[in-house]
Amino acid sequence: MKHELLAPAGNIEAGYAALYYGADAVYLGLTKFSARAGAENFTAEELDEFCAYAHSIKRKVYVAVNTILNEEEIAELPETIAVLKKTKIDAVIVQDLGVIYLLKKLAPEIELHASTQMAVHNLEGAKFLQSLGFKRVVLARELTEAEIKNIAKELPDLDLEVFIHGALCYSYSGQCLFSALEYGKSANRGRCVYPCRAIYNCEGEGEHFKGHLFSMKDLALEEKVLKIPALSLKIEGRKKSPLYVAAVTNYYRHILDGEKKNQNEAEDIKQIFSRPWCQFHFNGKSKDVTDEKFVGHRGLVIGEVEKIIKNRLVFKTARNVARYDGIQIDSGFDEKPYGFGVKSLFVDKKSVFEATAGQTVELELPEDHPHIALHAPIYLASSSAVKGRYDYDKPKAHAFHQTNDFSVKVEILSDTIWAMSEDKAVCVKGEFLPAKDARKTREAVETAFSKTNDSVIRFMEVDVVNAKGLFAPASLLNDLRRQLVAVLESDVAKNEVTPVLPEVKAFGMTPKEQCREINILELNLHSLVENFNKDELENGWFSLPQICRNTIKLAEVVRIFYDAGVRHFVAENYYAFEMLKSYKDIKIGAGSFLYVMNRMAAAELKKMGACFATLALESSEKNMAQTVQTSPLPLVQILSCYPPLFTSAVCIRRNDCAHCSREEKHWNLKSGGKEYFAVSKDCQLQLFAKQKYERNSVEGVWAVVKKA
Repeated sequence: MKHELLAPAGNIEAGYAALYYGADAVYLGLTKFSARAGAENFTAEELDEFCAYAHSIKRKVYVAVNTILNEEEIAELPETIAVLKKTKIDAVIVQDLGVIYLLKKLAPEIELHASTQMAVHNLEGAKFLQSLGFKRVVLARELTEAEIKNIAKELPDLDLEVFIHGALCYSYSGQCLFSALEYGKSANRGRCVYPCRAIYNCEGEGEHFKGHLFSMKDLALEEKVLKIPALSLKIEGRKKSPLYVAAVTNYYRHILDGEKKNQNEAEDIKQIFSRPWCQFHFNGKSKDVTDEKFVGHRGLVIGEVEKIIKNRLVFKTARNVARYDGIQIDSGFDEKPYGFGVKSLFVDKKSVFEATAGQTVELELPEDHPHIALHAPIYLASSSAVKGRYDYDKPKAHAFHQTNDFSVKVEILSDTIWAMSEDKAVCVKGEFLPAKDARKTREAVETAFSKTNDSVIRFMEVDVVNAKGLFAPASLLNDLRRQLVAVLESDVAKNEVTPVLPEVKAFGMTPKEQCREINILELNLHSLVENFNKDELENGWFSLPQICRNTIKLAEVVRIFYDAGVRHFVAENYYAFEMLKSYKDIKIGAGSFLYVMNRMAAAELKKMGACFATLALESSEKNMAQTVQTSPLPLVQILSCYPPLFTSAVCIRRNDCAHCSREEKHWNLKSGGKEYFAVSKDCQLQLFAKQKYERNSVEGVWAVVKKA
């Protein structure tokens, strides 16, 4: 199948680099509501300019509005929607159900793409989102080739998007509360502080180990991309430089065009920015996906330390290295490599500007360098030569802007010239005599109506009716064009007003109906009816797991519990709605991992058939109170629990997969003065804080939950 190569752009320069090196589409964020808040992102003016240019060369632009919005922010969203409509983007990437609700109401013409933050990891989840109106789903990075192929086979009308290169999260995307609950910076709101990259001391069941246990390598599927049955192949990197975007896009463009993997191009990428590469779980379960020793950018290995003589580092280089390049060395004493810029270098005792591959080179070390061990790897972390290889062309600033395209009919009569477009018509008066050459009159009309300059109006088709072969002065034709442009601009402006936030009717409750306590019980692949009492089966709410890679088995468990009288379920992921839809006499509540932080999200859940929604654990007390007052659904608040800080398909067990029992195993961890415990079972790891999550009850909630 023909693939779409989708590249990231954290700013307009990265966008131009992506297009120049062969991206079929670019995804980007605005200065608000982007899950990469740390990126520079695009202003409305830059988005308009970039979209216009991309469309002029037949490429697409997708905008990520993929954070969870609170009540104050949801009120600002119509302004963003107005920008999306005006700039004629090709699709919007979303996570928040409130954003989805408003886009359907206020901009139904905009194509919806489900962000990877929605954690679509099985067929049922993809199928349900398709039923909600999504044209495309970005699949979880954790899926294997076989799982991707199965979803593609079963849902041929749904566009699939798969990550092929870039940074990996230890957690399933959208399932991480680590940064939010422990550090007050929400990953779901674009502000992750990456606690997974820290060092952890881990003890459990006779084991003790230490390192960056949750620090992931980078994904690099390389030629495996040719086997992916998904429409869109996505490069991660909205916080990366234009140089990085250019090099990675160039690399995969060549692979997709049928060229063999180019090792030099791969090495360019590693030099620009790279952690060690892996293929994650694409080929099946793999444990070689983390880098527990170091974090961050290393570069390209170009040799190892042979000796240090008079403050000069001596080694044989495998690649050209020049003055002003950047070098990093694994010191062995720090979690990050030691780096410095090359100020002087020598070959055969002679000072040179550049040493070529294969030569033994001496680099002058900074006076304050740490101890450097013999045989330590040496990395080329920055190269002027590589930077020079990835220049790109771009349009002149402000040369492009979005236009509204019209056709126009110009009719020349003896005393009047009419210009008509759609239901609008303007005219100029005069006495118009026969032309010496009627063909030149046609050319004059076409020229006049092509001069719309900076206007948002553009005439794509000009139909000239000049039955008597009359002459029309250019000055009058220009005046006619200006009149018509002004009328059409006014009409367009009326349609570009900021949409109004729709009202949703708040769910009304009497004080007696408020603040009951409900019992939420966990349902998993190993749940047995006999482990629950009669009251729990009749009145409890059974929560389906956030992540389920074996939905056939879980569906069997659900059926057994239904037959035992269970009629109350909780969905923590979208697949649960699909799995439960065949049961007509049940109630489904929406759990906390569907992230309700605004009333519009509750409104969408109501449309989906949920009987209640759970307030997001990371929501502030003020925002919870605002949401409760205006929600169209009854809201549940969790007052105490031990929520998973993350849920991961990656394992910290020291044994290999072939010799793993997959039985439950526990560890205690410490990092930065904080204590945690981790639980591994069935190839899934969850991390929990030792300190319990506890909140005060917000007035007006329908029910509260207290978990042991």
